[in-house]
Formats: sequence, C-alpha cells, structure tokens
Amino acid sequence: MKKAKIYIPSKTAMQSGFRKSNKWILEYYEKNGMPNPLMGWETSTDTLSEVKLEFLHKEDAINYAKKNNIEYDLVEPKKRKVVKKSYANNFVE
Repeated sequence: MKKAKIYIPSKTAMQSGFRKSNKWILEYYEKNGMPNPLMGWETSTDTLSEVKLEFLHKEDAINYAKKNNIEYDLVEPKKRKVVKKSYANNFVE
C-alpha cells in the first residue's frame, strides 16, 4: 500500500518572507533506497518517490489521499513565535 506525508514545507535559508509557504504538499515515502553500484549515489526503483502534489487546502490533500486509498501522515505546521523587539532596547537593558 502507498504511504505519503502531507505537510507545509518550511522556508529555505534563502527566503526571508513566507510567500510560498501556504501550499500543502503530498509527498510519497520512498520504499527502498539503495546505493547505485555505478556511481554510489542513493537510488530507487520506486518512481512515486519523485512525485510531489500541491494543494491549496489541507482538506483537499486529505480527501485526495482517502479517495485514492493512500495511507498518510499529517504533519501540522508549528506556530511561529514572534518576539517584538525594539532597537532602543539594546541601550536600555
């Protein structure tokens, strides 16, 4: 049976904003990874490990998984903690 992970990707180190972090991704788990005998890189015969589906809403991704009999793990995003800082606090404290 196919197994997938549904999550919102975190922003990369090259991003400062959160513009592209609102899409939900359904990504299949890789079944059997093994080293390639020629190059030594990690390789797989499972082509589903290359598939990433994007959804606007979490419910859409869950419904797709249920409709296609895909087991899924739902990874909820962590809430971002915003600490308000002031430049003046560098000199006061």
